[in-house]
Amino acid sequence: MLARTLAGLAAARATTPSPVVLVPTMGALHEGHRALLRRARVAAGSGGSVVASVFVNPLQFGAGEDLERYPRSLDRDVRICAAEGADVVFAPRSDQMYPGRQQVTVDPGPVGRVLEGACRPALFGGALTVVLKLFHLVGPDAAVFGEKDAQQLFLVRAMTADLNIPVEIIGVPTVREADGLAASSRNAYLTPGQRERARALPRALRAGADAAEAGGDADAVLAAARAELGPLAGADPPLRLDYLALADPATFGDLPERYRGPALLLVAARVGDTRLIDNVTVRIGSQT
Repeated sequence: MLARTLAGLAAARATTPSPVVLVPTMGALHEGHRALLRRARVAAGSGGSVVASVFVNPLQFGAGEDLERYPRSLDRDVRICAAEGADVVFAPRSDQMYPGRQQVTVDPGPVGRVLEGACRPALFGGALTVVLKLFHLVGPDAAVFGEKDAQQLFLVRAMTADLNIPVEIIGVPTVREADGLAASSRNAYLTPGQRERARALPRALRAGADAAEAGGDADAVLAAARAELGPLAGADPPLRLDYLALADPATFGDLPERYRGPALLLVAARVGDTRLIDNVTVRIGSQT
């Protein structure tokens, strides 16, 4: 069932049995989204329902970002959702979600102002606001998010805990395409030459993970990852690094001196006009 309005969603939701599992997306669905939908179907069980939202949220795009050219393919998205067992697709127009100027938004806090938040200041306030609206509109028992957007997943979990929202947050591992690139709607922007450069991102993460597995400290992990990216700054097309960082997965803060344990190795870079992100979990000082 496709709902394009709030009234249509309410009517659809009145007939969908619980538990209800929500999969929020911005559309242009790919294999990563299929994995989210499949996980949602398992979580809902044979007697429950899956609701997928398809909405390119203007609130999370800043000036000069790719809001207007962000890929949109609603008919195809609806077919994919149906094939993966979704019961309802909620694909509202902007005036349904934001009938007027949004006066109140969610403050993502300090974690929302580092890394992705520093590069894209509107991102997390906009993303958390639309997620909270979807939670209120859909009333799910659980919601599924991809681990590729690690900082967003962290903040959604923090929001539900801090605001006492009774929604279970389920993370799904990153899906990779055949060449190792993390599945993303923005991959469609890449030319063949740009895609070849972009493949350095998963190579860098693998190099960092290998360094960690060999017993390297944080500096060694970052140095190994940087070695894969540095030479491409002068390539044609160049790969322009926004950040390469290690973060504590429990706090998203910096790692303390002589840290040993799990960490997130995160990278964001631009190839041409396309900005891509990726991450992998590593264990610092894992070798005894």
